[in-house]
Amino acid sequence: MPTISLFYGIMILMFYRDNNQHHLPHIHARYQGKEAVFAIEDGAVLNGSFPPKQIKIVQAWIELRKEDLLLDWELAVNGEEPFRIAPLQ
Repeated sequence: MPTISLFYGIMILMFYRDNNQHHLPHIHARYQGKEAVFAIEDGAVLNGSFPPKQIKIVQAWIELRKEDLLLDWELAVNGEEPFRIAPLQ
């Protein structure tokens, strides 16, 4: 489960071959003991719980990095190492 980005204390992960449970491109985010799964397409929270402020931060990052995230998704579901993606600054 590679970490693909880290910003504002939020760790963004993408698991290998993780296309069975949620059936769509997604990322996992961790922040202070909380974990949530976000859809790449629209930033929707698919599972888990996250503080509202951090949800908005992750959703903004997804919107800015959607193209890179979808490329990483293709690599990860094929068992390949996804690239690191620039954090929010």
